[in-house]
Amino acid sequence: MAAHKPVEWVQAVINRFDEQLPIKVGQQNTHSKVSTEHNKECLINISKYKFSIVISGLTNILKNVNNMRIFGETSEKNLYLSQLIILDTLEKCLAGQSKDCLRLDETMLVKQLLPEICHFIHTYRDGHQHAAELRASASAVLFSLSCNNFNAVFSRISTRLQELTVCSEDNVDVHDIELMQYINVDCSKLKRLLQEMVPKFRALKKPAQLAVINSLEKAFWNWVENYPDEFTMLYQRPQTDMAEAAEKLFDLVDSFAESAKRKAAVWPLQIILLILCPEITHTISRDTVEDSKANKKLFLDSLRKALAGQGGNKQLMESAAIACVKLCKASTYINWEDHSTIFLLVQSIVMDLKALLFNPTKPFLRGTGSQNADVELMVDCFVSCFRINPHNNQQFKICLASSSPSTFHFVLVNSLHRIITNSHLDWWPKIDAVYCYSGELRFMFSDTLNRVIQSSGTHAPLRMTPSLTFIGKRTTSLKFKEKATELDTRSFKCLLLALVKLIHADPKLMLHNPVKQAPDMQSSTAELITGLVQLVPLSTTPQLSQEAMEALLVLHQPENIELWNPHAPIETFWDIRY
Repeated sequence: MAAHKPVEWVQAVINRFDEQLPIKVGQQNTHSKVSTEHNKECLINISKYKFSIVISGLTNILKNVNNMRIFGETSEKNLYLSQLIILDTLEKCLAGQSKDCLRLDETMLVKQLLPEICHFIHTYRDGHQHAAELRASASAVLFSLSCNNFNAVFSRISTRLQELTVCSEDNVDVHDIELMQYINVDCSKLKRLLQEMVPKFRALKKPAQLAVINSLEKAFWNWVENYPDEFTMLYQRPQTDMAEAAEKLFDLVDSFAESAKRKAAVWPLQIILLILCPEITHTISRDTVEDSKANKKLFLDSLRKALAGQGGNKQLMESAAIACVKLCKASTYINWEDHSTIFLLVQSIVMDLKALLFNPTKPFLRGTGSQNADVELMVDCFVSCFRINPHNNQQFKICLASSSPSTFHFVLVNSLHRIITNSHLDWWPKIDAVYCYSGELRFMFSDTLNRVIQSSGTHAPLRMTPSLTFIGKRTTSLKFKEKATELDTRSFKCLLLALVKLIHADPKLMLHNPVKQAPDMQSSTAELITGLVQLVPLSTTPQLSQEAMEALLVLHQPENIELWNPHAPIETFWDIRY
């Protein structure tokens, strides 16, 4: 219907969207939030027919909002919310863009929208209060924009690269190079990026070279995670031109890595470049190799030695861990039936890798400020090891042990959530392979809940069920402290939120009770539900409260009620409910 409306009507909807943003009307209530969502949906639908007008209008609104002068904490929050609303609307409009849009649309996007989005990605760094959310939202817009307008973004990256090859300054602006880590790349586009870097890499200054190294690696994962079938196919039908560009860039990066510090910076990309060369990976597995491949074999030997702690260089050991996790992760996207040499390479490093990352007596820590990245690395390793061999429960036992650091518990729960929510390849094992740990996970939930409830001082502690225990004995480290530190409290809340999300994602994981008698099943289910109910009224943690409500709704779905106590589901339902 929107296709038959005049331009004035479309502009009226854009104006209404603008006028009802939080920065214009102040703090939102339920009614204004519903109205804003309605305006968003209208514009998204209209954009399917009047794409240029809607995108141009939203871009102008974004420009005007960005240029507004604000004062006070409330105004700053309303500005941030308005920016998120506009960016989210833009992303959804771009995601629905027709493939046959006129070239005029692309020109308009380049001239108006792309600079605005780049401003968000470049400007809102970690010092800004809402930096992460704004950058993530802007990155999503750029990703959608690049799906149908790749040439526009690629041209910006390529132009900046060319400028930097003749730049004599040491402190250079590399922001446009970093755009490649946010864009949508398929196999042909990744190949194009690699081929663009090869003739220019050597002429770049060190900051630009490091930006290329970091951004190319992220572009690789954008490809693998969005086009996994293409990556799988690479190991069935290797692409000569892709491997040629990757090998040339490997050699260039290898020459750049003349010191231990530089080696540590480039190893994660070098392992990616080797992965893009299946035939070379097979060749260097032999005892003797030709001279042109000797540096690749030497690289792998250095990686293994550093991972095992030989040489005593902490920076190289940490970089080796990162590179080896990426190797393990990439291998899970290759079908084991392809009998690739990469699996032999994984087997040669995986034991040392797990020993380094999952050592409870000496936790892996790269330094102050790296905790989130360390946790993400451990989650990647945990999930990859599970997908490689779901029956090896070594890391499960370590992460479940009551004596292990709380970070290990957090890694375990987040890994399980990723296994549940991201399992789209046929050969990846499903979460039911770890249902046997449901008892330990229920205890972890109850224990963490008690800590959070005690720290908030709003409710009596939840009764603990003695039969639900962590692996190993409960140590004094798990007993409640008289006064938990603020850091402890935050850690417990983060772990509890992750556990509630886990219940929401797959309630069967927490309801699984294969060897329990009917009364014990009912008791453990009642404890789980009662714990979630206790979280709902916690006004100090709205996200935890909301997630608990979502988990309770999922638990009350008919197919899940039957699992509360399969021996007597109806009686159990009424006993727990009332």
